[in-house]
Amino acid sequence: MKGAFLKANPGIEVAVTYGSSGNVYAQLLNKAPFDLFLSADLSYPKKLVEAGAADGTTEFLYSRGHLVLWVPKASPIPIEQLGMKALLHPAARKVAIANPRHAPYGRAAEAALTKLGLLEAVTPRLVFGENVGQTAQFVQTGAADIGILALSLAKAPVMAASGRFWEVPQDAHPPLDQGGVILNHARNRADALAFRAFMRSPEGVEILRHYGFVVDGR
Repeated sequence: MKGAFLKANPGIEVAVTYGSSGNVYAQLLNKAPFDLFLSADLSYPKKLVEAGAADGTTEFLYSRGHLVLWVPKASPIPIEQLGMKALLHPAARKVAIANPRHAPYGRAAEAALTKLGLLEAVTPRLVFGENVGQTAQFVQTGAADIGILALSLAKAPVMAASGRFWEVPQDAHPPLDQGGVILNHARNRADALAFRAFMRSPEGVEILRHYGFVVDGR
């Protein structure tokens, strides 16, 4: 997304910082120097608006995310055959998810484990990433054997080349609707508005779909 935006807007500089939605939200309440907040849910942007920290007229839904199980290609865990029961495989000694306390993807993973009756059995094996990106790193580096990640990460070139994934049924957890908002203390409001507009443009929507996000029901 960033690369395509910069190509279309060569005069604008974009710096991206990654973190769990909850932790970034807390920083933004303290006026951390960011212009646009993209959350993995809808609640944190709304809370910023309610707290007077963000402009409610710029609040927007940009996609719906998906959960997947992800393992390295050489893993003996047959996720394609076992689905969620792969989490009980003897080789799944450590299962990585994002921290449910402040990461929407972690809450969705926990909800799926609960609904499918696996939470109690899997809990002793859980390791928590600060966010879904760090969760992916745990499995990539061998700190965990299997992870519950975002489909968008599983489709990223490096992870697609090094691993296998299986999509978690969407009805196993609440929808992962994701939204954004522009901060009231934004120093580059016009640029933030331009990036927001690009995300909602046909080109931006196609990029989101390419990486596994659902936009406008598709």
